[in-house]
Amino acid sequence: MLNATPDTILPEDKLNIHSIESFGTYDGPGIRFVVFLQGCPFQCLYCANPDTMRFEDGKSYSMQRIVEEAEHMKSYFANGGGITISGGEPCCQAKQLITLFKNLQSKGIHTCLDTNGNVMNHYVEEMLEYTDLVLLDVKHIDSAIHKKITGKPNEKTLAFAHYLEEHQKPFWLRYVLVPELSDDPKHLHQLGQYFQSFKQVQKLEIQPYHKLGVHKWELLGKEYPLKDTPENTSQQLEAAKEIFEQYLDEVVIN
Repeated sequence: MLNATPDTILPEDKLNIHSIESFGTYDGPGIRFVVFLQGCPFQCLYCANPDTMRFEDGKSYSMQRIVEEAEHMKSYFANGGGITISGGEPCCQAKQLITLFKNLQSKGIHTCLDTNGNVMNHYVEEMLEYTDLVLLDVKHIDSAIHKKITGKPNEKTLAFAHYLEEHQKPFWLRYVLVPELSDDPKHLHQLGQYFQSFKQVQKLEIQPYHKLGVHKWELLGKEYPLKDTPENTSQQLEAAKEIFEQYLDEVVIN
């Protein structure tokens, strides 16, 4: 079993990945080549990919191979697409991603990072220099509820948002709307008010709660924590959208 995160144990030309999606349309602008990395410090109650949590799982993948595969897709990136590194939590492999993002940018490929913002160090700071867009997953504005959802408080995530703002790094907010857990109008107003003055926030994406990953919990021999939680109604999604639109210029239901 590995006792450290991949950025300290993998060769610098390798990534520990879970899977790859060649034609993603939900992880950034345009058509995306999406690489899901392995390992995450969060233990989200509704995680759709619980098999990405353990750092000791996954497979070693050559960064050169990722670059080559992304280059083969460049013709599909004409509408603003590119590569998105997701997870798990990609910032745990920031040391390796510095080299990858540098290489991709030198080839004119748009780089996007999907992160929960819980990890910040000098490797992450350098990686962000070569990141065109960040998708920041904010699980909840209330730190106690955030800890209930993820196992971690939200202070590091909010500090990550401030770092992006201060360093003029464009980002999208992503928010999973879970009935009776993250859909209280009071908290939605608080989140909107918190980010209202951020100039680098380009949009907020509401991500509907779903149960598509329940079978993965079962395969891992784990009980899904939110088995009795219903999926969103269209009215709930539209109500949340109307609240966020009071504070942010662009709000979409993903």
